[in-house]
Amino acid sequence: MTGSAVDASSKAPNWQGQRAEPTRLLLLRHGQTALSAQRRYSGRGDPALTDLGLAQADGAAARLGGRTDITAVVSSPLQRARDTAQAVATRLGIDVEVDDGFIETDFGDWEGLTFTEAAERDPRLHGQWLTDPEVSAPSGESFAQVADRVIAAKDALLQRHPGQTILVVSHVTPIKSLLRDALRTGPELLFRLHLDLASLSITEFFPDGGSVVKLVNDTGHLD
Repeated sequence: MTGSAVDASSKAPNWQGQRAEPTRLLLLRHGQTALSAQRRYSGRGDPALTDLGLAQADGAAARLGGRTDITAVVSSPLQRARDTAQAVATRLGIDVEVDDGFIETDFGDWEGLTFTEAAERDPRLHGQWLTDPEVSAPSGESFAQVADRVIAAKDALLQRHPGQTILVVSHVTPIKSLLRDALRTGPELLFRLHLDLASLSITEFFPDGGSVVKLVNDTGHLD
């Protein structure tokens, strides 16, 4: 029996009865862009961080950059996420890995519109989209499709980094999808949970399939 196996078997179980180390995901939303400041749907478009967004990324870097347990930084391919991730990765002295699975929702024809503008353009469809995760935005994605690719990307991440702490820099819907997966809750979470720009949430996923949420929408580093 190896030393690690002895350590694992002798470790006191947590409140859920698990002894193995979980993979911990630090879920960081990107900083502000011009579209997020105007509360416009911002999916596959690629706006840059504003000056405030850069400052928010620096705040996240100051909070997370001193941690010694983060072994990888994974980012959505969109520039706003990559720049936020790079601010932290530079402090940590590690490279940013880009994973297309964590990209934001494709809002299709609603890209760049406000909530009101999209609702006026397609009132019936917009109302259905807000209540049914299987309904797609016009020429875009459904929330169910987003969840499928995000969970697949998460599962692959757990396989690559078992028992480690990983920073994932992404967007509102992917992060909500990961929180929903960890909580094993229904799609209503997507429509009722608010996540601020540059906020931090934390989930843990165990080898036996158990999971917990330890933090949601923390913005203490932005004060």
